[in-house]
Amino acid sequence: MAPSQDVVEMILEDHRTMEDLLRLMRSVEADRQAALHAFADLMIAHGEAEETTVYPLLSQYDEPDAVDHVESDHQEAAKILLALLKVPEIGSVEWDWRLKQLTAVTSRHIDEEERTLINKVRASLTPQCREELTAGFAGARGELLRERCGRVGNVHRMVHSGAPA
Repeated sequence: MAPSQDVVEMILEDHRTMEDLLRLMRSVEADRQAALHAFADLMIAHGEAEETTVYPLLSQYDEPDAVDHVESDHQEAAKILLALLKVPEIGSVEWDWRLKQLTAVTSRHIDEEERTLINKVRASLTPQCREELTAGFAGARGELLRERCGRVGNVHRMVHSGAPA
């Protein structure tokens, strides 16, 4: 079954969801643990799906520096996420500090990606290419979400080996 959304819409929706989950993680009234795990799964699945489907294609459109930069942002965010997942007490000083770091790197990444690469997809790719890209992104992202790719062990392996979760 083909996804009902375009790859750009899917990426933007993931970005808004990640921002919402970060807000929940800051709220003492929310289930911060659940928000953290949902964020971890989505962040890893989203990033890995982009790196395996979207970025290789965009590199062909003279964007290798931009692609390299957002890929390094993914790696930085994964390292901070891993540190946050390992914090023993939600709401502690360490939790707040790690969450602040994660929020900053995530916000910067979202801003840069939406101003550069997302617009490159919009401007450069044919509808047929975008349809194929959507199917690839949705498939990769969906599989990773089903695997609960944001678990500590998976994020640890990804961070320390440089390999996908």
